[in-house]
Amino acid sequence: MSAKNLDQKGRFRSCFVGLRMSPEEKALFDSLAAVSGLTKQDYLISRALQKDIIVENSPRVYKALKDKLGEVLAELRRISGGTVSEELLETIRFIATVLGGMNGGEG
Repeated sequence: MSAKNLDQKGRFRSCFVGLRMSPEEKALFDSLAAVSGLTKQDYLISRALQKDIIVENSPRVYKALKDKLGEVLAELRRISGGTVSEELLETIRFIATVLGGMNGGEG
């Protein structure tokens, strides 16, 4: 029998919670989780329990930020002069918050 998979605080996560999202909501969720540097599970639990998201500086976060900024730039170029979606604005706000925190609160 395999060992139990415990979280960071030594708790065994044995309960399952499922939810449905639209494709747009899922894309936004995936983006925010990737930029935070957390797993999707840890990001969702933190947000659901209204805990602060603490982003650790790491190559994974840097790559996610770089990729997401490229996607945001491509989308902004595509819509030039059009209306920016709320999902894109939320992604931009989150990226700005993460970058501001990485710079020691500047920005």
